[in-house]
Amino acid sequence: MKIKLFMLLEAIQPNFIPSRKFNCWTAAITKTHRKVYERMYPTILVFPDGSSINIEYHIPRKIITLPLNFKLLSDEEKKLVLERRKPKQKVKIEEDLEDDGFNVSKYLNLVKKK
Repeated sequence: MKIKLFMLLEAIQPNFIPSRKFNCWTAAITKTHRKVYERMYPTILVFPDGSSINIEYHIPRKIITLPLNFKLLSDEEKKLVLERRKPKQKVKIEEDLEDDGFNVSKYLNLVKKK
């Protein structure tokens, strides 16, 4: 019976190979990979001057920031932007704890005896 069914399918579709069809809903571990999304998603578009507007975008994104145009910036603004992009240096705090004025005998009455 199976052979007859397969032969019938061969007659209808000559290159028919029974296999599982994988699509974008097969596994939901990551995002669904599609070139064209079915709906528009609310997104915040941030301009280089800091102003923002709400738009509808075809890919689900929460925020989109537009890049700065360095040709239009002054020299001072260029220096500020480059300074913000550099990694910040960690501040080392050194404290001298040799003589802090703590007296243990003051607090012995608060210790519970067994």
